[in-house]
Amino acid sequence: MTAVMEAPAAAPRRGQWRRGFGTPSARIGLAVVGLMYLAGLAAPLLTGHDPEAQSAHALLGPGGGHLLGTDEYGRDLWARVLYGIRVDVLVTVVAVPIGAVLGTALGVLCGVHRWVDVVLQRAFDVMLAFTALILGVTVAAVIGPGLPAVLVTVAGVNVPLFGRIARDAVLTQRDLDYVVAARTVGVGPVRLLLRHILPNGVDGLVVQGALSLSLAVFVEGAMSFVGIGVRAPAPSLGSLLRSSVNFLHQNPAYAVGPMVAVTLLVVAFNLVADGLGKGLLKR
Repeated sequence: MTAVMEAPAAAPRRGQWRRGFGTPSARIGLAVVGLMYLAGLAAPLLTGHDPEAQSAHALLGPGGGHLLGTDEYGRDLWARVLYGIRVDVLVTVVAVPIGAVLGTALGVLCGVHRWVDVVLQRAFDVMLAFTALILGVTVAAVIGPGLPAVLVTVAGVNVPLFGRIARDAVLTQRDLDYVVAARTVGVGPVRLLLRHILPNGVDGLVVQGALSLSLAVFVEGAMSFVGIGVRAPAPSLGSLLRSSVNFLHQNPAYAVGPMVAVTLLVVAFNLVADGLGKGLLKR
């Protein structure tokens, strides 16, 4: 009886995880994300140019030592794209987990305390009423434009998303037989949540995590594109796209690099989410 309560449905869950990560879409997505992250982290090894170093060779086309050419200040575009990917790596590995942990904790509170549920659900409604970009504008107005504003915005966007999923998981699991049995034998509320309810409601949180990584790339790109995210001379994919608009006729490759990088990251994360959804959420 104790073993069943400690790990209900453990074997089926391992099979679901294998199916999720074993789908073609998830494998392709993980491979692309891995290559993109590796390119960003290994940027100093993949280019000999300083992404912020200016020169007199402005708006050169691809070639002559510049794989994607140069921008209006003579800076190497290949280097700026690689270092721009680094920004997205930072946003996805820092802001998304913060939003996920905070949102999950608040969602669990909603599931176990009725009055907290009433208050936080209304707060989540207000947060979800704002689009990510509008929330970004608000955050930037308060703390100023820059990378910190992007991190706060991405974390804030994810709080109600994870909060709602965690709340639903708690409400769904708390009255099931194995939870009632655990209460009967004296399992405390904290252990009940951490060892029983959350592990059996984690599937939706994991899939949302993959979707949130895709959303983080979009939010960073959108905020930097409108000038409230990462600001020059620091490189980011969104700011590169913004700058390229005025010079497409002189160097079309200016926009190609950051556009391809953003597209690959967004599509790859969505492929991972699709694969995980097939393995974890479909019974």
